[in-house]
Amino acid sequence: MPRTDRFLDIRCDPDSDELLARGGDSEAHSILQRAGFVAVVRLHETYHRAPAGLSQDEESRLATDAVARLRAAGYHIDCDKPFETDARPVRYPALGASVSHLAERLREATDTDEAAGILTELTAPHDGILAGVDDTLGALADFFDGLGNASDPHTARRLRYLADEYARVIHSDLAHTRERLADRHAPHPGRSTCTGEVPATERERSAVCACPPPPRTVPSPPPPVAAQLRR
Repeated sequence: MPRTDRFLDIRCDPDSDELLARGGDSEAHSILQRAGFVAVVRLHETYHRAPAGLSQDEESRLATDAVARLRAAGYHIDCDKPFETDARPVRYPALGASVSHLAERLREATDTDEAAGILTELTAPHDGILAGVDDTLGALADFFDGLGNASDPHTARRLRYLADEYARVIHSDLAHTRERLADRHAPHPGRSTCTGEVPATERERSAVCACPPPPRTVPSPPPPVAAQLRR
C-alpha cells in the first residue's frame, strides 16, 4: 500500500483563491518552505500557502518550482495544469543533514570517548554548531533592528533574549555533559564493536567472531483463558 504522506496537492483554492499545498511529510514540508511557501499550522493539519503580496505570475513560478523539487524527491503531485513541469532540479544536501549525521554517529557510538568527540561538534566554543546558532540569532536581530517597522525592534529584542536565555543554557548544559563524558572513559554496556576475531577458547568451530549470542527469548505463558480452554 503506498504511503499517503508521499502525495501532495498544489492548487489554487476555489473558495479563497489562495495558492495552497496540502499533504506530505516533514521532508516535503521542508522542500515546500525552501521553495518559498509559508507553513500554516493547525491542530489537525499543517499545510502551506504562498507568501502574501505575490502576483499571479510569481505564484505560478513558485508553485511550478515546488512541483519540480518535490517530484525530483520522489513525491507524487497533483496540481493545477499551469504548474505542470518536466524539470527535475538537482538536490543538494541541506546544512541540517550534517547535524543529523551527528545523531547517526551517536547511535553507533560504543564508548564515552567517542560520544564526547561527537558532542564536541555541537559545543565547541569557537566553531561549534551551537556557537553558530548563537551568532545567527544575533545577526538576525541586527537585521530586524534596521528593517523599519514599529514592531521590528521588539522582534530583535526577542531574538537576543532567545540567544541569551535559551540557547546559552542549552550550550552550557551540553558542554557540561560533554566534559563528564570525556572524563568517564567507559564502554557502552549495550554496544560493542565486532573485531571479527575468534578467541582460542571458543568452543564452536563455526564461530566467526567473539560476540556473545543474542539473549534467549523466553516464551510468554498463554493467557489464563486460553489455558483453561485447553483442559
